Amino acid sequence: MSQSTNIRVLIVDDHSIIRQGLATIINRDPEMTVIAQAEDGRQAIDLFREYQPDVTLMDLRMPQIAGVEAITAICAEFKPARIIVLTTYNGDEDIYRGLQAGAQGYLLKDAKPNELLNAIRTIHRGQQYIPPEVGAKLVQRMSNPELSERELEVLRLMAQGMSNLDISTALSIGESTVKSHVNRILSKLGVNDRTQAVIVAVRRGIVSL
Repeated sequence: MSQSTNIRVLIVDDHSIIRQGLATIINRDPEMTVIAQAEDGRQAIDLFREYQPDVTLMDLRMPQIAGVEAITAICAEFKPARIIVLTTYNGDEDIYRGLQAGAQGYLLKDAKPNELLNAIRTIHRGQQYIPPEVGAKLVQRMSNPELSERELEVLRLMAQGMSNLDISTALSIGESTVKSHVNRILSKLGVNDRTQAVIVAVRRGIVSL
């Protein structure tokens, strides 16, 4: 680290206008410097290796490699990596997956500039930064029954509007097996029908349309 006071920040987002806005806010703070910007997860991993920033701001939904995969790869290679998920998505599944992958903070893009700077300082000190409303959703997620990999596959196909017969063909399983998967999905999501299941799944970030 060239200056002991400077927190070196890597910004990862696929929208250049958001990267520029974040860089402006961060560079205005005399204790922080944006050292690099990445537009997708693959670039994020490469730039992290090159610069080894003190704190990384990571978007979740990006082309090439998404945020969760990039966080997983970075944390596997660099144990002390300090990463804040910065996203427009506040579904409990997004929060859970981001933090499970190794991020220490979670911030929504509509956060005020001061909150962003405070989050960066908090993470740099080695503490977690999870706003109360995000924490509440995380607690809710932890208490929800986990969907199996197969149930997730079925749910994604349901979100595409496929019937049980379509799903059974796509996954090469019997229609009665699909029906039992669907029933378990409805039960685990606490809903009565397929439409509600898809709405809840999208809202929670389990699937995206």
